[in-house]
Amino acid sequence: MLLHRFALEEVNTKLKILNEEFQFIHDYNPMEHLKSRVKSLESIGAKLEKKGLDITPENAVKHVHDIAGIRISCSFLSDIFKIREMLENQDDISILRVKDYVTNPKPNGYRSLHLLCEIPVFLTNRSEKIVVEIQIRTVAMDFWASLEHKIYYKYQQEAPRHLIEELKEAAEIVMNLDDKMKKLNEEIDEYKKHIEDNEN
Repeated sequence: MLLHRFALEEVNTKLKILNEEFQFIHDYNPMEHLKSRVKSLESIGAKLEKKGLDITPENAVKHVHDIAGIRISCSFLSDIFKIREMLENQDDISILRVKDYVTNPKPNGYRSLHLLCEIPVFLTNRSEKIVVEIQIRTVAMDFWASLEHKIYYKYQQEAPRHLIEELKEAAEIVMNLDDKMKKLNEEIDEYKKHIEDNEN
């Protein structure tokens, strides 16, 4: 658990540096919020039980890939892929797996980009490679996912059909909002560029 906490601190520091550098160069930061957590021992045990595996540290490391997790909320759709590119360019981060639920949403409407990354943690006498799951989504996607989780939790994963349909409809509204905000941002960028060109 300690190693996973160290790995989270490493990734958090890296993300904050990248965000500040991006702000310095482009006068704009792609990351709105960072939220990190280490899964509780109870949650890890429940996940192993669900997979029919013995609850051991070895099985936890081998089969539970989201013990350490970071969620990045950003403003625009394009930011999601900018952040992914920044992470891919880091020499000490290996991206093991990508699940793109932004381009291919889940059937319930969930959208997010999940990256399974491996990062070295340097200790006094050795280094260990630790897996961290990074989820990247817009603020709008995060809002929908948080409320969807709360609704499902209330119904113990068995929400009535009409609620499931309404949640999916809400996900489509969020998708349209993200598209609209992306277009507005692109128009503002074009306008600023036009003004700057005229001034020069």
